[in-house]
Amino acid sequence: MVDRRNKAGHMELTAPERAEVRRIAKEIAALAATGHVLPGSIAERLTRCGRANCACHADPPKRHGPYWHWTRKVANKTVGRWLNSEQAEDYLPWVHNDRRIRELLARLEEIAVAHLDADRR
Repeated sequence: MVDRRNKAGHMELTAPERAEVRRIAKEIAALAATGHVLPGSIAERLTRCGRANCACHADPPKRHGPYWHWTRKVANKTVGRWLNSEQAEDYLPWVHNDRRIRELLARLEEIAVAHLDADRR
């Protein structure tokens, strides 16, 4: 078995792992540098009103909307805010950036877990 520890006793990454970590770090840095990172999700909502004779209660219903709703978790509770269509269009890429950063961090964690699993000390 090859000992892949450096002089400080830390496990070394393989060359492909180092290349992937550098690529991930570069992409995370680029996304973070924009400042356009928004947690949560933005969803389109169609609603019914309380008026019994409204078309939203017909068969088939013609619901009101679309309305845009941003939701996220704060202190383990879901909170939300209504957005206009222009805001939804502007901030949806920010939500996608947040999701991409989370995917990249998950990949870094996978690499670290694989290293810990491979460390037979």
